[in-house]
Amino acid sequence: MSDLIADIMKLKKERNAVILAHLYQPGEIQEIADFVGDSLDLSRKAANTNADVIVFCGVHFMAETANILSPDKIVLLPAADAGCRMAEMISGAALAKKKAEMPNAVVVAYVNTTAEVKSLSDICCTSANAIKIVNSIPKDKDILFVPDKNLGAYVSEKTNRKMEFWPGFCPVHHGLFVEEVEDMREEHPNAKVLAHPECPADVLAKADYIGSTTEIINYAKASAHDEFIIATECGVFHQLEKDNPKKKFYLASDSMVCPNMKKISLEKIKKSLETLEPRVIVPAEMREKAVGSLTKMLEVCR
Repeated sequence: MSDLIADIMKLKKERNAVILAHLYQPGEIQEIADFVGDSLDLSRKAANTNADVIVFCGVHFMAETANILSPDKIVLLPAADAGCRMAEMISGAALAKKKAEMPNAVVVAYVNTTAEVKSLSDICCTSANAIKIVNSIPKDKDILFVPDKNLGAYVSEKTNRKMEFWPGFCPVHHGLFVEEVEDMREEHPNAKVLAHPECPADVLAKADYIGSTTEIINYAKASAHDEFIIATECGVFHQLEKDNPKKKFYLASDSMVCPNMKKISLEKIKKSLETLEPRVIVPAEMREKAVGSLTKMLEVCR
């Protein structure tokens, strides 16, 4: 593996590339990345580099976002079939039809959406800033929140705003049953439950802390507690254990594994740098519209 990593580092230098790894990626990929984090933050960091090539180790919508923010850079997704099942639950055509039914609605799009959906939305949000984004919308406006109904319901409760939710969800988070969390609590009675807001409401009701992937990592690091039950994708354990070698972490369910996040490998990264393929390119007209919804979000959350 050391030879493979050395080859990747050599190619990265030759291509003037930057490697991004989402926190749900396998540990060996996080270790070779220039930046590790949540999807939007990674795209913003890459946009601020002088790299010619972005290697995005994540899923397709993330690479699209990188291309939206860095249209002059080559964006590579080493596994072309690494999609996102939640993002695939809403199409541009379906959103356009729903918008026609709700002409007074502001469309708030979770960043976990395709570029096409972003291009048809008014403003984007992340799991970390969704409450602030919704609070920024005038009270006389209806809100259509897409595509995650669980995050939408959580934000609706926190903001006391009625919203229409698209019936989408992350299968990894939505598939977590409250009984599994209760069983883990019985097994580890001193552990705090840290949950991602993509989880169902009954699971969130059992959590001691609710936050984005990065917020969960930061909470665990700052906390005086030393045991945690983690209700998000298993890839986050690499950073949690790296930051907190003396603390114990337990996955809320063994089923919390995103198969698409595990499709990228070191071998695929090397091949991608060699061939500059597979590329992710958002059409110019779509990109110009999509960047508007991202820019509006960044204006609210400077």
